[in-house]
Amino acid sequence: MTLETSIEYVKGIGPEKAKLIKSVLGISTVDDLLNFFPIRYLDKSKVHKIGELSDLSTDVQLKGRITNIQEIQTGKIKRLSARFNDDTGSMDLVWFQYSKWLKEQLPVNQEVYIFGKVNVFNHQFSMPHPEIEAEEKKDTEKRLRPIYPSSEKLTKRGLNQRFFQVVIKNICREIPNLIHENFPDYLMKAFKFLSRQHTYLNIHFPKDMEHFEMANYRLKFEESFFFQLGFALKKLHHKTHTAGNPFPVIGNYFNDFYENHLPFELTGAQKRVLKEIRMDMKRPIQMNRLLQGDVGSGKTMVALLTMLIARDNGFQSCIMAPTEILAQQHYNGIKELLENTEVRVRLLTGSSKKSERNVIHAELESGELSILVGTHAILEDKVKFKNLGLAIIDEQHRFGVAQRAKLWAKNKIPPHILVMTATPIPRTLAMSFYSDLDVSVIDELPVGRKPIITAHRKEKDRAYVYDFCREEIRKGRQIYFVYPLIEESETLDYRNLMEGMENIMDNFSKYNTTMLHGKMKPDEKDAAMTYFASGNAQIMVATTVIEVGVNVPNASVMVIESSERFGLSQLHQLRGRVGRGAEQSYCILMTSDKLSKDSRTRIRTMVESTDGFKISEVDMQLRGPGDILGTQQSGVVDFKKLDLVNDSAIIRTTKNTVEKILEADPLLTRPEHQIIKNYYLRNYKGKNKWSKIS
Repeated sequence: MTLETSIEYVKGIGPEKAKLIKSVLGISTVDDLLNFFPIRYLDKSKVHKIGELSDLSTDVQLKGRITNIQEIQTGKIKRLSARFNDDTGSMDLVWFQYSKWLKEQLPVNQEVYIFGKVNVFNHQFSMPHPEIEAEEKKDTEKRLRPIYPSSEKLTKRGLNQRFFQVVIKNICREIPNLIHENFPDYLMKAFKFLSRQHTYLNIHFPKDMEHFEMANYRLKFEESFFFQLGFALKKLHHKTHTAGNPFPVIGNYFNDFYENHLPFELTGAQKRVLKEIRMDMKRPIQMNRLLQGDVGSGKTMVALLTMLIARDNGFQSCIMAPTEILAQQHYNGIKELLENTEVRVRLLTGSSKKSERNVIHAELESGELSILVGTHAILEDKVKFKNLGLAIIDEQHRFGVAQRAKLWAKNKIPPHILVMTATPIPRTLAMSFYSDLDVSVIDELPVGRKPIITAHRKEKDRAYVYDFCREEIRKGRQIYFVYPLIEESETLDYRNLMEGMENIMDNFSKYNTTMLHGKMKPDEKDAAMTYFASGNAQIMVATTVIEVGVNVPNASVMVIESSERFGLSQLHQLRGRVGRGAEQSYCILMTSDKLSKDSRTRIRTMVESTDGFKISEVDMQLRGPGDILGTQQSGVVDFKKLDLVNDSAIIRTTKNTVEKILEADPLLTRPEHQIIKNYYLRNYKGKNKWSKIS
């Protein structure tokens, strides 16, 4: 038997059962079965009494006698029922799927042990489909009994807990031939690990809870370690094999802008990040850096200064955004900042006219154009640069791997890459899924910005909210009202955008109101944004298209209608549309009176914190890492043991351990590291495309 052996050859399974197990559980090899871990354990050394049972639905072991077997017909449904008694009370045993054989084999009036999940209805206990063991046949071994994931389809066909326990125990006898060590002795001693063989024995059949904890920790550590190793090897390969154009010069373009056109003093965080980027780009290795910064922290300014360094070294830059609104916003901001300089910037989107495109194509190829801002349109084959040296990708999780690779191919030597995101990434995800990137964080807001005050209000408070908005307008400020819907929905009971527009116009009839939503044409969106940004409209009624891209420093109030319908990340992004000037700004979260538990958590988090990183941690606890990553590919977060939400300490430890090992032995050539390298190449290389290690 090997790990690759089909489960049909495992004692007790065979072809038919193997086919069923594969279809329900996706298990096809011995390796799959060994990694089919219990979800909980039953302590067989403990025997409970009926009189001591609580209302908690849980697996228990009881000792007593079965009496009063009877078949009960209810309509077309027939069930088998019996009473189970011990010296403290009695309870019902029930079988909804049963055979004549079962009815005849039940040991009536004999001392037996029963195992199963206790249900409670009207303070009456019952146990459906109990497992029964006669006292003389009882397994006296004191180990914890594993309970495996299962389904009704399996148990109906006899593949119950007892079946899996027997089958996996048979495999565990072969563990000395199947499981081999993958950590060197010095790591084993440093972390006091169980051996891998004892780890698998104690995860399936633990001696006690202490041995289970040791086995569980080892498996989590192992998953995180090799996951981290893949990313670290990829990063190491990139830093040693991926050529990039060195940018050694800080010249006239950068210095002139910095000294004469910078509209405000950079924050300490911006200066620190800029220094990290400059150090990267000095080297003849392609930069691959992630720039995290909360809404309004000044990422665009860092991006512009980085592009000016590229220009000083004779190279072009591009910045690619996922939407036309965001691309337009970047273009407007950068164009305004460069107004009195000699640096040329243009915008290319799907809406660009053919005549504009022709000019852009010509200026790019001649090198006359220094900076191109755009959307996916930049990726078109017709878009050719003379010498692209820097590519900036905004909100990179919205672009696929193939799209990013196409951008890199725009130059013979790949451009330096700066990835920006205003969506704070939880620390455990940053340590895991972004660990092949160097990470910079802008963790302070520009001088003069005041924290946004966030309040939760319900429908009964609407009149007060409107009065507050009118007062802000009288001060010369502007207001956003954001709605989650644009069309009628029979299933969702809250007002849509059109109703909202009418309601706002009725209540704010003295003021000008404009509207923005995703179904408008690009020129209509531009007109609405310009009208609002110019101050001609005091109110903008919008959908979430303003989540990114609208920058109106005079807007001081964001009212989010039906805010319980939004995710935390979206609420935080929307809130970031205000607070962009020096005046005090406010975010008002309107909700219905009845809120779910998760909705209450989201609203409370928003009211209590403006820290995007704290908010992202709560968001991951609520939604899980898959949604946060914005990727649903199979296996992306498919850890069997590691929990990205709760195991941050393990992730941090493994990351540090991997870094220390590769710092001392980058190619894992030392004798003690062969065991790690061989295991990685055998189990991970080629499957996840993390690394190019050979």
